[in-house]
Amino acid sequence: MNPRPHVAAAARAGTILRSVPDVRILHGDDSLVVVDKPAGVIVHRGWANDDDDLMRAVRDAVGRHVYPVHRLDRGASGAVLMALDSHTAGALGAAFAEQRVEKRYWALTRGHPPAEGIIEHAIEKVPGGPRLPAVTAFRTLGVSGRYALVEAIPHTGRLHQIRRHLKHVACPLIGDVRYGKGEHNRLFRERHGLHRLALHAAFLAFDHPASGARLGVSAPLTGALRTCLEELGLLGAAERAGSEYG
Repeated sequence: MNPRPHVAAAARAGTILRSVPDVRILHGDDSLVVVDKPAGVIVHRGWANDDDDLMRAVRDAVGRHVYPVHRLDRGASGAVLMALDSHTAGALGAAFAEQRVEKRYWALTRGHPPAEGIIEHAIEKVPGGPRLPAVTAFRTLGVSGRYALVEAIPHTGRLHQIRRHLKHVACPLIGDVRYGKGEHNRLFRERHGLHRLALHAAFLAFDHPASGARLGVSAPLTGALRTCLEELGLLGAAERAGSEYG
């Protein structure tokens, strides 16, 4: 007999979290959940003082404490992994630290990077502090005028790594108020209604700590970013890339 039957029911894929609109569970079991974070929502209240955060919304949905094991920028959307017990959190934390978790992001950039490549550029942990090694692989999925849809695969987990690395190769993200270009951000707000960072965590894959089986979870594009890519003629490129993830 399942000692927590409400957990499995609440964590079913497709469950919508009521306390934070538009948050959907993509995968859930007795050890972990993967949720689709909307842009504008923080993962953990400790990183800001918002009234709503993803961690509390998931906790309320599954009826038990949850452990966020990686971060996703407030302005980004997509797959976020959370553990439901400390043992699982430790195992997943080690998997991230040892680069055994595959992460694929889609970024809309101003400028065209090469067809594919690897960016190796050390990043400061804090302004003025020591630089730490950081590596991001990428490929260009499609172009539209001056803009490109880029798949970024970070091999390290530095703060704002994808945003900073793409800026480093002169291809800043649309909607990035810190590292991007204001004139292009304004253009996309006015022309495409995009009032967010154009970064989406499209896919996560990792070995499940309980079963050892490889688990891959995709987060679909929704809302303003999907509409924007459709208007630019880049949605098909994103969907073709997504179909490769399985």
